[in-house]
Amino acid sequence: MIDQPVILHDALPAIPWMDPRLNRLPGILPLEAGDWLRVDQMFGAQMALRARLIEEIPEQVQQTLSLAQDSAEELLDLTLTRLTTMADYHRAGDLVTRPDGGTVSIDRDQPMLTLGRLVQEDLCILQPQGDEYCLTAAILCFPASWTLAQKMGRPMMAIHAPVAHYTAEIGARVHRMFSAIRPEQGLWRMNYMTYASPDLYHPRKEDDPRPRPSRDQRHYLRAERQCLIRLPKTRAMVFSIHSYIMHLDDLSPEARASLPD
Repeated sequence: MIDQPVILHDALPAIPWMDPRLNRLPGILPLEAGDWLRVDQMFGAQMALRARLIEEIPEQVQQTLSLAQDSAEELLDLTLTRLTTMADYHRAGDLVTRPDGGTVSIDRDQPMLTLGRLVQEDLCILQPQGDEYCLTAAILCFPASWTLAQKMGRPMMAIHAPVAHYTAEIGARVHRMFSAIRPEQGLWRMNYMTYASPDLYHPRKEDDPRPRPSRDQRHYLRAERQCLIRLPKTRAMVFSIHSYIMHLDDLSPEARASLPD
């Protein structure tokens, strides 16, 4: 297991279990234009951990199937265009300076690894194969109890097989939603889980039981701001994940009291 620093946020962009729009499945809201990438208070610390993971275990945090190469390159170009409009990102040719001062060389032969060094979000590419969307590329430095090794190339229903409430009905609704998303209008949602560990890199195989911390062990809240956008040229879907870890004591008394068991 990778030795990880404790990287904690002191606030969330939304409290999903207290917002009725987010608290019901699938809890999807329209995304404001360009708002799928964010820079927050823990940018520098998270980017430093991402760099270590990419350097030490690249095959575990990044995979790209051959059919997704064009989409990965399009996602890199779209991201670079977006970063030019964001404060504290600066580009000079094939070199990008991030808000924390780190510099990234653009490697078009490795678009997903380049993206992993540029932004806080993990990024997954999903493409239609038959009647379902399949995971065909990803940079996943901060997995919340899953692994690329088991999910890559699989359709959405198989990916979510361990999730009890992801029924065939939910799967059909998600597929219809994916098919309706337009490049000019993305969507977003938030999820949340409680953990005994603050580790951002938290892989877990499907057959391994998820540790269920007792109430006095529920030290940390893990939340993900998840966005869905469609690439305009290749028409692939992009699923972005911005991860937050908080100590439960840093929640407001109202939010902590209302956190479901």
